[in-house]
Amino acid sequence: MAYLTLFLTAFAAATLLPAYSEVLLGTLITQGYSWWWLWFWATLGNTLGSVVNGVIGRQVDRFKHKRWFPVSEMQLHKARNRFNRYGQWSLLMGWLPLGGDALTLVGGVMRVPWLNFVILVGIGKGARYAFVLWIVAEASGASSPSP
Repeated sequence: MAYLTLFLTAFAAATLLPAYSEVLLGTLITQGYSWWWLWFWATLGNTLGSVVNGVIGRQVDRFKHKRWFPVSEMQLHKARNRFNRYGQWSLLMGWLPLGGDALTLVGGVMRVPWLNFVILVGIGKGARYAFVLWIVAEASGASSPSP
């Protein structure tokens, strides 16, 4: 049940919902759960949450002229220009706490091919969770249990 909770929390954290999977991950590390499975489920959930952002981003052009749409045409143009500066490689930074979710949304707007999107975002998210695992383990003295 702990792994499912981590997956769902990591999924929500990658969307525009307010959630913080690192806190739960750190708690589970200190409780002796398998580092491998914690890393796997957190990375998978967070990556799939970013895919939701990408899907939403792909729908932007359908709704950008609606009165209720929260982003102006000028803001959308600036976001596209910033994304084009580094291209799809910028999705490696989708793990960032500030702007990472928006970056994956813009990746959808820019219609980055799905395979590239998932691989680049997954690498970034996986590296972040590996780092969090290492920091918490070092700080708490938790030893790595076997998978």
